[in-house]
Amino acid sequence: MRAKIITAVVGAVCLLATGCGGETGTDDAKPKLAGPLLPQKVTEPADSPDLEPSASPAADATFAENVAYELEDKTLTMAGFAGETTGRCPKDLGSTPGSAATCTVTYEGLEVEWNVTIGEKGWSDNVVEYEAFPLQGILTRDGLARLLFGNNSGLDYALCNDIPKAVLVPLGETTYKCEEVLKGKEPFGFNQPVRVTDSGPRIY
Repeated sequence: MRAKIITAVVGAVCLLATGCGGETGTDDAKPKLAGPLLPQKVTEPADSPDLEPSASPAADATFAENVAYELEDKTLTMAGFAGETTGRCPKDLGSTPGSAATCTVTYEGLEVEWNVTIGEKGWSDNVVEYEAFPLQGILTRDGLARLLFGNNSGLDYALCNDIPKAVLVPLGETTYKCEEVLKGKEPFGFNQPVRVTDSGPRIY
């Protein structure tokens, strides 16, 4: 009788240990975060008005004024979301090939400088080609959200590291990151760098 009792007790201890071991394995199976969960929740923005400059140049506008207007349009494309813009180029900027100047476009109070170089005549005497390169980029939170939700119909929200409504940044990779969280899924810290190009924000 005594031997049977000892065997039964040992068996009970083994079963208990097995149960504890199973619970520990379950905890270990939980997926680990790939990185920190970012604090800012970005949701789908309201529809953006057309990306058009605030005011068209007058019929008798100078060449410099027309270039400034086109740079406003380019700045809006870079921002990716509508905003109040004004542009100005040096008054003496002419259409002579090789002429160069720095023009400034203000977007919602932020100044973006563009280096402009005038090229040759285009397909018509009334068309002048030119090259324009921004000295810095502009990132907008709504512009980035518009890109994210426009590219992914299954997106629920994004987690980012406190992107301002609009901010000047270097072109290329920025210090901002976001994680795209799909509907029905949980975030796990897969944070991708936000980049700025002259044709709008990107994330990869």
